Amino acid sequence: MSPLPRSALTRSTAVRAALATVLLTVSAGALATTPAAAATGTITGLGGKCLDVAAASSANGTAVQLYDCNGTAAQQWTVGTDGTIRALGKCLDVTGNSTANGARLQLWDCAGGTNQKWTVSAARDLVGQQSGKCADVTGNTSANGTPVQIWSCTGAANQKWTAPSGGGTPPASAPMAVAPYLYNGWGNPPSPTTIMNATGVKWFTLAFVLSNGSCNPQWDGGRPLTGGVDQQTINTVRANGGDVVPSFGGYSGNKLESSCTSASALAGAYQKVINAYGLKAIDIDLEADAYSNGTVQQRTVDALKTVKANNPGIKVYVTIGTGQSGPDTSLINRAANSGLTVDSWTIMPFDFGGSGQNMGTLTTKAAEGLKNALKNAYGYSDDQAYRGMGISSMNGITDDNETVTPADFQTILAYAQQHHLARLTFWSANRDRPCSGGYPNDDTCSGVSQSAWQFTGIFAKYTG
Repeated sequence: MSPLPRSALTRSTAVRAALATVLLTVSAGALATTPAAAATGTITGLGGKCLDVAAASSANGTAVQLYDCNGTAAQQWTVGTDGTIRALGKCLDVTGNSTANGARLQLWDCAGGTNQKWTVSAARDLVGQQSGKCADVTGNTSANGTPVQIWSCTGAANQKWTAPSGGGTPPASAPMAVAPYLYNGWGNPPSPTTIMNATGVKWFTLAFVLSNGSCNPQWDGGRPLTGGVDQQTINTVRANGGDVVPSFGGYSGNKLESSCTSASALAGAYQKVINAYGLKAIDIDLEADAYSNGTVQQRTVDALKTVKANNPGIKVYVTIGTGQSGPDTSLINRAANSGLTVDSWTIMPFDFGGSGQNMGTLTTKAAEGLKNALKNAYGYSDDQAYRGMGISSMNGITDDNETVTPADFQTILAYAQQHHLARLTFWSANRDRPCSGGYPNDDTCSGVSQSAWQFTGIFAKYTG
């Protein structure tokens, strides 16, 4: 996709009264050690890593740190409505009852103090009741064993946490799977809040991270990685309960995959973005020369293997072009031969050439070709292949004058539901509104008859 057209019994006898008093005393003691109605699960932060009790020790004073998520009890936190956050039967506590920047977090007997009370904000800040400061990953590094401290809240990625809620049931994958592209480079970028409120969609694929001419990631190769309009967009989406998948590449501009001269350098560039935002997913959109060059393909494959090894749990999506019968299989085969598996191989089923074709039908045909390619490369069953692939369509009139209608999106949605695809997206939210005049209209609309955000609303119905 191009940035160009892209929740007393009273008793009368003294004996029973005394018994009631004893029972109430016992109950009060129990309440002091057991949180109120709660949710239990992992708390994830910078780099997708978990809030962890060092060495799984329940001793008072044990440090709380960042560590690879591993499913152990040391990473199972109970967030109670009483404000406590507990693991291994003890409370998340600020060392020395301190409110100073840099005071470390530890595990300690639950005592009911305000230094053991926390609030998880809508913006994903973990705020201490006593200090008013945020749980902060020291040094903004996602290395295993990095201690967690309190610090003045800055909104930075090393202070962002995803905590369990709603009884500890993990969220469905579908909200992440549906992530329309949003681009701040042109097309009168719409407010993500407007789209979220109108459609219920929670995730966006934010385009595009490119090279600034060297192996250095910037938005569009020129806008700052942090502190600019793109970070503002991410903050807004997260403040409204959603998240983003930054997309590397696209059709135009300098690609990191080409500018970085080694796999390790490219992995480092990807990691810089992952660390900047504490990401759960990335999208690698390989088009044009970055796709056709075998050296660049292998560099990208090797870099993604490093990213996956260094960021357990992160989702990696790879987006590629396709013909009507499926994609060129060179990158898929190269990845399979190199031992790289990704969370979704996603095709862009448009720009086939020519108008007057049924784009819903052509999309499903191309998707079947992708399924067969994954089966051949990885030895998958049909079901495994479907669950490891995705569709990234284009809404409205495409670059090749094809017409993708809301009805075509309904066809694509039904196909995705039937086969439980891993990803369902499109280029782009910027274009998901009717044109007020003739088309094209500065890439701010689709060129077809629709209501505002109708394409997003259709895909937002996807349940996985």
